[in-house]
Amino acid sequence: MVIVFQKKPAILACAAVTGPLEQKSVFKAYFDSIMDDERFQENTNEKGQMALIQEASKVLLKKADVKNLDIDYFLSGDLINQMTPTSFAARELAVSFIGLFAACATAVSSVIIAGLLTELGASNFAIAGASSHHNATERQFRYPIDYGAQKPATAQWTVTAAGYALVGKYHEGMPYMVAATVGKVVDYGQDNPFHMGGAMAPAAYSTITTHLEKRKQKLSDYDVIFTGDLGKIGLKILKAMFAEDGIKSDELNLIRDAGEEYFGEDQRFNAGASGAGCSASVFYSYVDLQLRTGRYKKVLLVATGALLSTLSYQQGESIPCIAHAVEINV
Repeated sequence: MVIVFQKKPAILACAAVTGPLEQKSVFKAYFDSIMDDERFQENTNEKGQMALIQEASKVLLKKADVKNLDIDYFLSGDLINQMTPTSFAARELAVSFIGLFAACATAVSSVIIAGLLTELGASNFAIAGASSHHNATERQFRYPIDYGAQKPATAQWTVTAAGYALVGKYHEGMPYMVAATVGKVVDYGQDNPFHMGGAMAPAAYSTITTHLEKRKQKLSDYDVIFTGDLGKIGLKILKAMFAEDGIKSDELNLIRDAGEEYFGEDQRFNAGASGAGCSASVFYSYVDLQLRTGRYKKVLLVATGALLSTLSYQQGESIPCIAHAVEINV
């Protein structure tokens, strides 16, 4: 489903806060804050993620010069235990809360919904985004960190990061939403939780092609198409799918991936970064700045998500995936 926004909901401000290891990211100069403790001085990883969300929201409100009471909605999600870190952070924000789960695609699905609420006149200010926490996610979906388990080359590193945008009414000179595509669930039968990029690439391809077809566009109409956390292998698969459609390399080079670039060529992170905070912290820091400084005029942000659970994996299910896209101009 492609949505065209008539009232041009604006991205009024953005904020990204990360954990200490994320200072190794090539995007570190664009993050608003890099904390020096993975747990944010809390006694559990989950409480640490809650504090991460609160800090990112605090930074966002300060940058936009608005107060909690000015916010109409908080739209967010994470990967942990029915999204308790986000829900507990929402308790502290004390604003109307819509919890969302699209796995790592929540970084964009939340912004799309915030745009729709703005379009309807139901919201003046909405905080939208997502977060992830490395240690909490690894313990829930894979192995506790203390095990020191070896990972294959296809595995990706869940980042500790939160990224949020403040969505509101159109303002001259601000980046604004033009259109969005709500993706469909795509499942090619991949069942390896250590190869998420391969599982999610077809969903990204489906959403991007749908958006371009419905909008009568081509890849080269954009300054960049930034996908979420396909990583090095997933990005190669996505580009190969487009190459089969006859897309040439100069256009394929317009597709970049936050997970593929997050830690550069550091081999310790295997196929790259992942997590709901991966695309969120890159989209709502680096990409936002490129729009505000005029380097980019038109971008397509595509966040991807793997919709598995620990139970579905244990039961031998394949990994259904989703991708959502939002077209932003300035």
